[in-house]
Amino acid sequence: ISFGLIIAGEKGGWIEKEENLSQYGNAWVFGNAEVYDNACVRDNACVRGNACVRGNSEVYDNACVRGNACVRGNACVRGNSEISGNIEISGDAEISGNAWVSGKLH
Repeated sequence: ISFGLIIAGEKGGWIEKEENLSQYGNAWVFGNAEVYDNACVRDNACVRGNACVRGNSEVYDNACVRGNACVRGNACVRGNSEISGNIEISGDAEISGNAWVSGKLH
């Protein structure tokens, strides 16, 4: 079906299992992005580019993970937050509100 910016039949990114991407709201995994393990993308959140979301992490509300960013462990990205670049959010980290985290790992 078509919803939000997605047109019916459009191929998304890779998810390991149905539970990784909510069927409610406008959540979507685009392009080369990957979501696996017990991670979940829901509400109006998106994962784009070469980003990955894995482990027990969650991306929800209007949050977006893009570029080569990786969210893993028990990390949570929510609100209107954006994670981008070559960065990793891990452990029990929580990014929320209107936060913008970008850059590269050294």
